[in-house]
Amino acid sequence: MVKKRIAIITGASSGLGREFVRQLDKKMETLREKSAGTENLNDILDEMWVIARREERLLELRSQISTTLRVIPLDLTQKESFQTIRALLKEEQPDVQYLINAAGFGKIGSWKDISIEDCDDMINLNCRAAVDMTQLALPFMSRGANVLEICSTAGFQPFPYLNVYSASKAFLYRYSRALRVELLGAGIHVTAVCPYWVKDTEFISTAQNTENSTYIRHFPLASCEKNVVRHALIDAELGLPVSTPGLVCTVHRIATKFIPSEIMMGIWALLRRI
Repeated sequence: MVKKRIAIITGASSGLGREFVRQLDKKMETLREKSAGTENLNDILDEMWVIARREERLLELRSQISTTLRVIPLDLTQKESFQTIRALLKEEQPDVQYLINAAGFGKIGSWKDISIEDCDDMINLNCRAAVDMTQLALPFMSRGANVLEICSTAGFQPFPYLNVYSASKAFLYRYSRALRVELLGAGIHVTAVCPYWVKDTEFISTAQNTENSTYIRHFPLASCEKNVVRHALIDAELGLPVSTPGLVCTVHRIATKFIPSEIMMGIWALLRRI
């Protein structure tokens, strides 16, 4: 039996997740054109599985692309959702070529401005959900497959007033780096994607929806989702362990290797007032 070649993208109803779907679809269109009249279909996806809470957004996305989309409306902060995913994988037995864990969110504010529920959901979605999705998908991945864990430049250092989010992304970053080494022998590439602020997604507006988000007032030099995703896919195809898709996040990554966290937090205290 020939297995379906699929990509699984979480957080696909908006932002980076949705853009990953669109750019993968364009890549598949190009490959289909190049392979027309031949049997060279090895790199072409048969289907993309898109996972997010907002089903209507996923259905809208399905109407905009040419690759077959399987809409899976689930809330990944709920553990029960993973039983559904486990059952689907077991039933379909697909060949997972891409796993892109793009689901996640952050909240801006001091510890007293962010509810326990939001803290729990950040940890559940940014950490547990990404790990659970990866654990479920890996048995269905083979040599040449790619795992993209959407981390953040916030994972490179502690960030006051973004503390739970940055800590959750530090977890995902370290998990990605270690998992990559474990999978080297299997030929499965793991890339930690660490962008700076992305201005044309819902992330910033969601992050500001707290009791007091004035601790971070501006987002200078923010990236665009198209550029982030384009760079991330190139870096993943190259097998790079980390993708810093932009100048700011690249400089930040280098700086944190040499400058102590206390000094970096002091620099952050100045920058967030800009």
